[in-house]
Amino acid sequence: MQLTKNVYLLLKDFPSSEQYGLITQIQRAVVSIPSNIAEGAGRATQKELVHFLSFSLGSAYELETELLLAGELNYISAGQSEKINAEVVEVQKLVYSLMKKYNTSESN
Repeated sequence: MQLTKNVYLLLKDFPSSEQYGLITQIQRAVVSIPSNIAEGAGRATQKELVHFLSFSLGSAYELETELLLAGELNYISAGQSEKINAEVVEVQKLVYSLMKKYNTSESN
């Protein structure tokens, strides 16, 4: 959730010409991460949870790509890009760890 908030704050400085382009794509990807975690947690089985965690992880990688593009387009500074991408990578690691944990416990 903190990553989502941080990304939304970052998007305030994007050019208005990206309102229906990169901004929308980034918003969808970043909101999808915690949303899929929550939806998976509400499911009946660990298999379903892992399924939704995989969606979340995919969204995190999509977000990473979009933020790298934003940096290349100079919509965010190098410092901002480094900071937010470090947060994204940390979320990716956390989601992957959860997937691994529940995949392992499912097979036992």
